[in-house]
Order: sequence, then structure tokens, then C-alpha cells
Amino acid sequence: MVDFPFVVVIPARYASTRLPGKPLASLAGEAMVRHVARRALQAGAGQVVVAIDDHRVGQALQGLPVTVCMTRIDHASGSDRIAECVDQLGWADDTIVVNLQGDEPFAPIAGIQAVARALALDDAPVATLATPVTSVEELFDPNAVKLVRGADGRALYFSRAPLPWARDAFARGRDALPADIPFLRHIGIYAYRARFLRAYASLPQTPLEQAESLEQLRVLENGHAIAVRLSPEAFPPGIDTPADLERAHRFLAGG
Repeated sequence: MVDFPFVVVIPARYASTRLPGKPLASLAGEAMVRHVARRALQAGAGQVVVAIDDHRVGQALQGLPVTVCMTRIDHASGSDRIAECVDQLGWADDTIVVNLQGDEPFAPIAGIQAVARALALDDAPVATLATPVTSVEELFDPNAVKLVRGADGRALYFSRAPLPWARDAFARGRDALPADIPFLRHIGIYAYRARFLRAYASLPQTPLEQAESLEQLRVLENGHAIAVRLSPEAFPPGIDTPADLERAHRFLAGG
């Protein structure tokens, strides 16, 4: 059990473009969103809220001790959707709000707790997690978001491009990871203070956010800090496409 209070909001957008109806996709005979909600409950969240854009998602959550928050369909990001819930539910400004993506049915309990703890122990308005990059293929994969952080453990930048660029090593070849360079992959779980979420939602999308399609860049471009800590456990890949869903079925089957 954690020694500080936090809440979890799960943005569960039905109108997914790559996997329509994604929160209701069946995993082990249950809607994916139910698996995610149970992870949040098991992590010890004081309240678990599912931010939905379609009543069918809310119906799929019946029987679980969660709060369903109906939100607008036109939000630019999951963080904007969560900010609407913060206002609807009237949380205090200092409430620690964890954003657990609705396509993370295998998110480790320790990781959910770790991102909340990272924010509780830092005065940054946002915290997130990272894990070492393990292969050169991962480093060059635009679907794997990379980041660099400063000596203070705060993010300097996030990118879909290889980051940092190992100039001399990559001039010799790109078939292996250069040694002694702290390549990090971002894990898309966040913790925010409620007061910051209210401010974030009022900020327009920024040029770098739009260029990279990374909502966290709106935070950095507006001069706010993001605390970055290493995840205590690996996060299995989320589910964003039909191929991801097939992989998840194999994972559950032990294949």
C-alpha cells in the first residue's frame, strides 16, 4: 500500500481511429477497460475515474467500484480529457492525479504507484516514467518515444526521433546501441497536480506538440517542469492496433 493519497483517471476514448471501440475490445472475455480499471484499484488509488466519450464504455464498467465521467468527444489529448474530469469532480488543487492510459491492461501496479510517488516527492507539476532503451531498433522506432533528462532528473525533451544523437558512433554505423549513452524510452503514464491540469487545459496546442504528436511537449514549451523517474518494472506494450490486440491475446495465453 502506498503512503500518500492519489487518484487515477483512465481516459477511455471509444472513437479510436486505429482500433475503433478500443475500450470494449475483449481480453480474456472482458472489455479491456475493465482490466485497466482493476489495475488502478489494485494500486491503491483513493478513487478511480474512467473518462469516457460514449455511454457504451460506461455500461461495460458496471459492477466495478469506479466513477464514470462523461467527457466531450473533441479533446486534443488524454490530458485535456482528464482536466475536464478534474473540474466536474471538484478535486482540490493539490490532489495527485495519475493518468493511466485506457489501453494499458498490463500496467504494473508498482509503476502506477511509482509515478504518483515521483510527483509527491517533487515540486514539479508533472511526473512521468522512463525505461532504458534495449535495442537499436527501438531507438529508431518512431512509435517508441525517447527522452533526455537533466542532472536534476527533469525532462529536457521528448521525441520520436533517436535521442540523444550519438554523432561519432552513428557515423561509424547504426547496427548496435553505442555504449555508455543513457538512451531512455518514455512510458506514457503521468501524474499531475490537479491545479496544473486546470491550467494545462487552457493552453493551446503548441508547435512542437503538433509536430511530434506528443502532448507532454505542451508542458515543456510553456516552461513547466516534468520529473522523470525510472520505472521499477517493465511496462508491457499497450494496445493501439488490431495487431497489438492479437499480441495481447497470445500474452494472456502464455504464448
